[in-house]
Amino acid sequence: MNGVVVGVFVFLFLLVTVLGFAAARWRRAESLDSLDEWGLGGRGFGTFVAWFLIGGDIYTAYTFIAVPATLYAGSVVGFFAVPYTIVIYPLIFLFLPRLWSVSHKHGYVTPADFVQGRYDSKGLGLAVAVTGLLATMPYIALQLVGMQVVLEVMGLGTGSDNWFVQDLPLFLAFAVLAAYTYSSGLRAPALIAFVKDTLIYIVILVAVFYLPSQVGGWSHIFSAAQDSFNSFNTDNADAVAAGTVPGKGTIPPGAAQWAYASLALGSALALFMYPHSITGVLSTRSRSVIRRNAALLPAYSFLLGLLALLGFVAIAAGVKVDNPQQSVPQLFENEFPAWFAGVAFAAIVIGALVPAAIMSIAAANLWTRNVYKAFINPAATPKQEATQSKVVSLLVKFGALVFVLALSDQFAINLQLLGGVWILQTFPAIVVGLYTRWLHRWAVLAGWAVGMAYGTWLAYGVPLPTDPSSHFGGPLVLFPGTDTKVYIALIAFLANLLVAVVLTVVLRAAGVGAGVDQTHADDYTADVGEEGVAEELDVHAPVHA
Repeated sequence: MNGVVVGVFVFLFLLVTVLGFAAARWRRAESLDSLDEWGLGGRGFGTFVAWFLIGGDIYTAYTFIAVPATLYAGSVVGFFAVPYTIVIYPLIFLFLPRLWSVSHKHGYVTPADFVQGRYDSKGLGLAVAVTGLLATMPYIALQLVGMQVVLEVMGLGTGSDNWFVQDLPLFLAFAVLAAYTYSSGLRAPALIAFVKDTLIYIVILVAVFYLPSQVGGWSHIFSAAQDSFNSFNTDNADAVAAGTVPGKGTIPPGAAQWAYASLALGSALALFMYPHSITGVLSTRSRSVIRRNAALLPAYSFLLGLLALLGFVAIAAGVKVDNPQQSVPQLFENEFPAWFAGVAFAAIVIGALVPAAIMSIAAANLWTRNVYKAFINPAATPKQEATQSKVVSLLVKFGALVFVLALSDQFAINLQLLGGVWILQTFPAIVVGLYTRWLHRWAVLAGWAVGMAYGTWLAYGVPLPTDPSSHFGGPLVLFPGTDTKVYIALIAFLANLLVAVVLTVVLRAAGVGAGVDQTHADDYTADVGEEGVAEELDVHAPVHA
């Protein structure tokens, strides 16, 4: 361990810890004993706060570790994360203001609340909630994976043979996270996001301008990366040709271009189906805040593009690691002065705390509203709901911690692959439901079940290139009837949509009851200040039914 690195890291970590606990008094409410206050920050965040909160929610620590790692490893489709975070913003500009309006009008806290009210179906709401929980848990675990990588490079806990001592820094970090999330709710990650994003921007901009000057400039960096990949492909020509080892490159060849495009599109459609993304959106003050953020958030995509290139910088700098996820932290340790390496490591670890907090809050809200209140205690008071969410948020974090420590990192990554496949299956219920009630509730539920089962089955059949007997080894399969590989989630989504449309026609022709829609057309355009939509929603007031 380097004392300066660890000292700077600990100082910044303690700073955000203080901010996390102080957040309970920020934008003080009478109490945090309601989901609107604890789980949505009072529904009062403006453009500035929301930009940091939603950006910190989407661009996670694992993103900052994994995206350059894919380029370092030579993945020809590894850059897809950059265009997909750009594609999504025109989409959310269109549909998220409608979700904000109807949610504020009716007091909805989760996307499953909206689905249950729109389709008059607790079962469909439960399906959306369970999907959100399943997809969120491995996402939280991956934040821990990102933290582990940084702690390993720093040398914290690695000098002992005792597993408890090795993982003690991770235990402490997550214990602190659990404590201030419990006490402050969504206000904690919202306030910490200011520090996290400021540090991330500083680190990446310095890295992009400083590091290339240390390794010969960008021309040399791209040449070194391409030479490295060409050398690998030549040395492993037979294995690459046989498909047992993936080839490396900087630009997808013709055969991989549909894979690249479908990964970008499918990931874009899925991103704001995640409960934590919607939680950040529902915490905003008005529809216009969402639209302004849709226009401003691509600044993060610019940052992500610069960050991704650090994978190539690591190759040019001669970084040698067995785990590609360690490439950027190791690059920072090798090339930065010790004090700035401490800043960089703190930025990444704090970058894990913000989304992990939001994800655990979103998962807890799903449990409370769509399982506990819907099926266990329908008469739950706002205070009981808040208490239930606080406790469940602790359990979710603890579960993610056990998940990471008991199972391999690869398993967590595989489950996150499934998370993307699963969460996209809620798109018809949520997004299509925001515009039309034509789809029948039982048809939507059947389509969801088909998409979940088919997508899981397809993903199960994909082995790792190095182990033909393994499962969940990648996100791509051949599109049925073709020899073109595409993203599994999109294939499952198309099957989902086809079943939903066909069954809707059948069920409506058979006269099967479609339930009573609890929303009205003008609910989807309501804005702050209109009847039933307060600037900061009073959860004790009756909502429009």
